[in-house]
Amino acid sequence: MRLVQRLKPAIARSPYDTDLDRHAANYQPLTPLTFLERAAGVFPQRTAIVHGGTTYTYAQFYERARRLASALSKQGIGRGDTVAVMLANTPPMLEAHYGVPMTGGVINTLNTRLDAAALAFILDHGEAKLLITDREFAGVIKETLRLAKTKPLVVDYDDLEFPQTGEMLGDVEYEDFVAGGDPEFEWRMPDDEWDAVSLNYTSGTTGNPKGVVFHHRGAALMGYGNILAANMPRHPVYLWTLPMFHCNGWCFPWSLSVVAGTHVCLRWVRAKAIYDALADHKVTHLCGAPIVMSTLINARAEERRALPHTVEFITAAAPPPEAVLAGMADAGFNVTHVYGLTETYGPAVVNEWNAEWESLERGLRATKKARQGVRYHALDALTVMDPETMETVPADGETLGEVMFRGNIVMKGYLKNPAATQEAFAGGWFHSGDLGVLHPDGYIQLKDRSKDIIISGGENISSLEVEDALMKHPAVMMAAVVARPDEKWGETPCAFVEKKPGHEDVTAEDLIAWCRDNLARYKCPRYVVFAEIPKTSTGKMQKFKLRELAKTAR
Repeated sequence: MRLVQRLKPAIARSPYDTDLDRHAANYQPLTPLTFLERAAGVFPQRTAIVHGGTTYTYAQFYERARRLASALSKQGIGRGDTVAVMLANTPPMLEAHYGVPMTGGVINTLNTRLDAAALAFILDHGEAKLLITDREFAGVIKETLRLAKTKPLVVDYDDLEFPQTGEMLGDVEYEDFVAGGDPEFEWRMPDDEWDAVSLNYTSGTTGNPKGVVFHHRGAALMGYGNILAANMPRHPVYLWTLPMFHCNGWCFPWSLSVVAGTHVCLRWVRAKAIYDALADHKVTHLCGAPIVMSTLINARAEERRALPHTVEFITAAAPPPEAVLAGMADAGFNVTHVYGLTETYGPAVVNEWNAEWESLERGLRATKKARQGVRYHALDALTVMDPETMETVPADGETLGEVMFRGNIVMKGYLKNPAATQEAFAGGWFHSGDLGVLHPDGYIQLKDRSKDIIISGGENISSLEVEDALMKHPAVMMAAVVARPDEKWGETPCAFVEKKPGHEDVTAEDLIAWCRDNLARYKCPRYVVFAEIPKTSTGKMQKFKLRELAKTAR
């Protein structure tokens, strides 16, 4: 892996450096793997995983992770080898978060919503040696394997709780594969806490997606950081509505082991299934994008269940509108807003709520809620800077700058892309690409996205990619795509199109159908507006004007 080198500033020696060296007794690499080992030792009979009618204790969870690691090792998986997984929120996904790095390998969780071409690029770029795939995704994975140059060993997962009809693509089923492993397997600690633990791909907002590398140290610190940010007590019950392929589930597969919590798996995000799980398992916490909140507050009466207590809901992406927050409160949820990127292990900023803000009138309270917040405990520094001068902007809540991060929960770098890594870390800070302001109390607030990324249902959509697809239609002369606020999805793509002469008959439906043939479905515009696109004197599209027009597009 060609990644940016760690900074090693020269430090003057002191008397304490002479004989107080590192020993096995006082230094071990930080890793989240020890969280599961401890939980299994201290709370062996506590329920770790619930999936339909199947449950595993922490002792069983640890044993299965070790069996998986052993089985992987028998196939030659070792330090620095990539194991890709195409899985829903099921027990094997949790087991892979431990079993893969127990071999020294690197877990690469695949976005189940991507098309075969994107997945083939990821398998090739990450050099996957083994692929664990759910039969639900057999169709797209079969095409992926046809397109990919790399030929990983394929292990199929047949979910007996929710049987799927997709064909088997490999020669071994997951349960048989795990059963062949040693439950006493002596798994390996990382040689260095800077070793890679996972590989996550960005959404490819410009060209091919970039491979973001997490290290053991960052994953371990996020394990603790999530517990503090989410205000998790000992033995929480966590419902998996957030896809675990998103930044390794924001690192919660590792966090829950810190407090010996219970993972309640949810294969599909549906209103009735969520409410049933919340009530039946007395869920205390869940995470999700605005689409999950919309699903909850718009559920039909027959889908709802009374909740035994207030449930903590952690959401990212665009800040929830006041009406949504009120609806969530009425439904029995307390919402905490977080912000981050794949490059920061998921959320690294939290809107820490001050009790005195509760007495503010509704509008002012909503203004406070709209802010992204302050740094996670595990993040060393967060600020807003002028990216040219690298000077912090005035803390006036008005001066725009770029949001910058620094610390141990910033990625190791982009895999095989030293130029992009160096650019991202220019000036000793990670450049988020997001534009925001700094408030007098130190809270940051996003104001725009420098790359015009659209966040829909928690997924990043490149406006440039959608524009490119539209421009390939023979009737389109120019296209501009911006985010349109959406109650259900948070944001959806809205396209403004100028037609070519002689193609006046093309309709919005025609162009949407064209996009569906050329893009993943979630990337397709929901609205197409035929109009002259406003431009600057130099011909640049004025997207800030289009964003205002998109709000009322029909």
